[in-house]
Amino acid sequence: MSKVSFKEMKKGTKEDYLLLDKHEQKFVKGTADRILNFMSTLTETLEGYQVSRLEHSLQAATRALKDGASDEMIVAALLHDIGDELAPLNHSEYAAAVLKPYVSEKTHWIVEKHGIFQMYYYAHHLGGNKNARDKYKDHKYFNDTVKFCENWDQKSFDPNYKSLSLKDFEPYVRKIFSRKPYTN
Repeated sequence: MSKVSFKEMKKGTKEDYLLLDKHEQKFVKGTADRILNFMSTLTETLEGYQVSRLEHSLQAATRALKDGASDEMIVAALLHDIGDELAPLNHSEYAAAVLKPYVSEKTHWIVEKHGIFQMYYYAHHLGGNKNARDKYKDHKYFNDTVKFCENWDQKSFDPNYKSLSLKDFEPYVRKIFSRKPYTN
């Protein structure tokens, strides 16, 4: 059997779902490849920035690596804005959803909330609340998210910064996405 027998999921058999599970497991193993391929396409920039989305991501990850961050946080820094292309209004949640099965609760929370925390640097210029992040001030990962934004994200728009290449981060991405999924 190369395709399922059903046209409605409720009519699927055990054999159908075993077949799909086999294909899904193979597909999941290719996640790192798909992510790296996607990242390699981010060579264009959103109008107005001095660096491409890829360069911003590489700078953030390079800074995390140089600061001695864990492999997980280096990958989080690399992928924190992957949602910009398809989910520009909630890019943080998009990136966090991609990472969630493979990273700790802390890393997931930081990536998920970094968009709100990043507003600290610009919202007031657009009539918004730069302190919107303060609604999380008592959260156990608040300070970690502030540090993520301050040390790696907000300063990674520098056309003169010497970042590492995507190829340099490939082993980190492969390591994280080959993990057994977390159950957080």
